Amino acid sequence: MTGRDPLHYLTWLGARSAGLVAFGLAAAAVIVGLTMSSTKGRPAARRRYAATKDLHQQLALAALVAIGVHGALLVADRWLRPGLAGVLIPFATPYRPFWTGLGILAAYLAALLGLSYYSRQAIGARRWRRLHRFTPVIYVLAAAHLLGAGSDGGTLAARLAVAGTAIPIAALLALRVAGAATPGAAPARASPRTARP
Repeated sequence: MTGRDPLHYLTWLGARSAGLVAFGLAAAAVIVGLTMSSTKGRPAARRRYAATKDLHQQLALAALVAIGVHGALLVADRWLRPGLAGVLIPFATPYRPFWTGLGILAAYLAALLGLSYYSRQAIGARRWRRLHRFTPVIYVLAAAHLLGAGSDGGTLAARLAVAGTAIPIAALLALRVAGAATPGAAPARASPRTARP
C-alpha cells in the first residue's frame, strides 16, 4: 500500500476496522453472557441480572451490525474482490479460504444464536438455553478467523487482543463447568420476572 492514495483502500480499511470492532463486541458479549450464567441463582446476581441482560443484548446486536458492515465492505473491496459468494459461502473465497471460511461460519452462528433470542418462545426456553450454550464457539471461530485471515492477525496487538479475551472466557467457562459438576447442586430456578431469556 505504500506510495498509493489511502482513499483507494478505503473499503479495505473500513472492512478491517469493522472486523476488529466485531471481534471485540462479540468477545465482550460472550464474557458478559458467561458472567450472567456463572452467577445465576445467587440473590445479589438476580438484582444485577436485568441490567446485565440489557448490556449482553446490546453488545450482541452491535456485534451483528459490525459483522454485517465487515462483510458488506469486503464485497465492495477493489483489492480483494471476493464477490458475494466469497463473503456468503464458507471456504469459497480464494483468499485464505480456510480461515475466511471460519469467519463466515462464525457470522452465521452469531446471527442464528443472537437472533434466536427473539423467537425463544416459539422454540421453547429450555431448547433455546441449550442452543445458546454454543455461543463460545462463535468466539473460537472468530478468534481463529482474526489470527488466520486478518491482515493484522500476525501483529502483537491482535495476539494480545485474542489472549486478553480468551483468558477471561476460558476462566468463566471453567467456573460454569465446575458449578454444573458440583454434586448436589440443584439448578436455580428464577422467578418469571427474572427468568433467563
